[in-house]
Amino acid sequence: MPTWDPGTYLQFADQRGRPFADLLARVGADHPLTVVDLGCGPGQLTAGLAARWPTATITGVDSSPEMVARAAEHAGPRVSFVVGDLAEWQPDAPVDVLLSNATLQWVPEHRSLLPQLVAAVAPGGWFAFQVPGNFGEPSHRLLHELASDPRFADATADVERPSSAEPVDYLDDLTALGCTVDVWETTYLHQLSGPDPVFRWISGTGARPVLQALDGPRRAEFETEYRALLDRAYPPGPAGTVLPFRRIFAVARRRPETGSDERRSR
Repeated sequence: MPTWDPGTYLQFADQRGRPFADLLARVGADHPLTVVDLGCGPGQLTAGLAARWPTATITGVDSSPEMVARAAEHAGPRVSFVVGDLAEWQPDAPVDVLLSNATLQWVPEHRSLLPQLVAAVAPGGWFAFQVPGNFGEPSHRLLHELASDPRFADATADVERPSSAEPVDYLDDLTALGCTVDVWETTYLHQLSGPDPVFRWISGTGARPVLQALDGPRRAEFETEYRALLDRAYPPGPAGTVLPFRRIFAVARRRPETGSDERRSR
């Protein structure tokens, strides 16, 4: 597994954070008591949930010790962070709001986890996630074409690739699990600046496992060629270097049990 660098990831914090805000805008929980963010990363977005839900205990979970160490800077009386594997995570008791922001794509066959994740939500509670839907774009296509070059393939062949399903797949999955579901997609046009902006963006996320699989000299060679390919695929224009980024959102609400008290999450 790669190690993650919070500093690299946070270079584009504002633009990476916008999908999280758009996801939260469709979560209708008013007064939840327990909120969990699976894949909390460096924690600044998770910590902000304490202001959104002032009655809630907030827990951020991430598999990266480096990310959790950075997130701990944002801990507070109602906000905590722990190292944990999303694929194996289970709460001590069902939670009122379960979030996952740009994380499920890293879990192989993550659609098979949806029943487990929905079951972790209390009746009447909310499960919301977003995943990238841009894996066919030049940023990823060029990455994997170059990684399959004989100069690099022996080191990168077994690196797992993130992936996502189509919006209708998540809609069908969550509806079949008994949820009321809202699914949509958005393509953001991120306006980036500075040298090699698309490389700096993706080196903190989607390209990181490939880059870390390479040794020093080969990594330098790979990065030089990959930067050049990205510069040609994403030339600067009047608005800077524009990176189109498609994201897929799903917000599901578990149906409340007959006669149950919904006050905790409505």
